[in-house]
Amino acid sequence: MNYDLRESDLPTVFAQAALVAEETKREFGRLSGAQVNWKPSEVEWSIGQCFDHLIISNRQYVQIFEEILAGRRRQRRWECMPLLPRLFGTLVINTLRPDSGRRAKARPAFYPSSSHIAPAIIATFLEQQERLLHLMEASRGLDLDGITITSPVLRFVTYSLMDACRIIIVHEQNHFVQATRVMETQGFPR
Repeated sequence: MNYDLRESDLPTVFAQAALVAEETKREFGRLSGAQVNWKPSEVEWSIGQCFDHLIISNRQYVQIFEEILAGRRRQRRWECMPLLPRLFGTLVINTLRPDSGRRAKARPAFYPSSSHIAPAIIATFLEQQERLLHLMEASRGLDLDGITITSPVLRFVTYSLMDACRIIIVHEQNHFVQATRVMETQGFPR
């Protein structure tokens, strides 16, 4: 996977999104309930929690894309500020990259379930990923760099719709790597 998507165009981001889906299905598609829910420690997430978090996070982006594509989204005043969207977009992308060395803490609204997660969470993620890919493809004709949105995570952060595409995939890559590390941890049920 290519973790440096800062300047990537939509076809490159699209290809990375498809790769995340393909690798997720290959690595995690056949896990048992015990494997999906196993945690290396009480403070670390399970594989299921990683994907539950992505589903919760991406749900916000699905809604934003749908509103923009339907022409129902009105630009907010702070989304018109010059330079800030580019600055914030780059900052968020750099922070979320799996190879950044940083750990971003999830906001409470995006916390995964703390109860048992069904192995079907992987299929649910893959279905949502297909929906996101469809929405990104449908937005191809828009000025993705010219459309500014407000982050669903922090309401004072704005970035372009193109950076939102990059952020979605880098965030997914980050949690894919996290989930892979869970599988590689000593004690993971085989």
